Amino acid sequence: MRPLLISDCDEVLLHMVRHFGSWLDEVHDIDFAIPEGNFMRAMSRRDGSPSPTEGEMWELLGGFFPAEMHRQTLVPYAAESLAALSKQADIVILTNLTEECQQPRVTQLAAFGIEHRVVCNSGGKGGPVAKLVAEYGSTVTVFVDDLAMHHESVSRHAPDVWRLQMVSEPTLAPHHPPSPYAHARIDDWQEAHAWIARKFAAGAPAKA
Repeated sequence: MRPLLISDCDEVLLHMVRHFGSWLDEVHDIDFAIPEGNFMRAMSRRDGSPSPTEGEMWELLGGFFPAEMHRQTLVPYAAESLAALSKQADIVILTNLTEECQQPRVTQLAAFGIEHRVVCNSGGKGGPVAKLVAEYGSTVTVFVDDLAMHHESVSRHAPDVWRLQMVSEPTLAPHHPPSPYAHARIDDWQEAHAWIARKFAAGAPAKA
């Protein structure tokens, strides 16, 4: 049975926050402080009016996905790493987007040469990861994501999965401490590729 790689997309394969910030600047006259981890606290209106509410934040994100996804750019060495890893493993992109964004995400990734199954999700990723592990039946699975909350979720629902935290946005990475629920924190795809390949070669699941 082939190994399985389950990877997030935004800030792992594709840059998102920098382009979301540019769009807020150009279209909505909103400043976006990228290092601020909380999207609501990161937004401020330049006319001095109150910052967007939580509901308005979700509306703005809904305006970016999928209409402005063309702005996103590829993380260095992400496509090359997935292409190499696909020779030995199955790959699934697990992205927290609504179902109507599934095909736009498939199309978006294909334009960068990344053509793998895309699964949309909302909330924690532990449940979906556990389902994918059961579906593929792989002895060894590696999960890659930028957010600590998802590593915690996967550690509870699929403890045998290797968990790699990656924050590919260089202006964001210093403000995201390593997750205690991840087995490693690597923000560069060349180094991450080697780490994942070693886990696949060893063929052993993570220890719960």
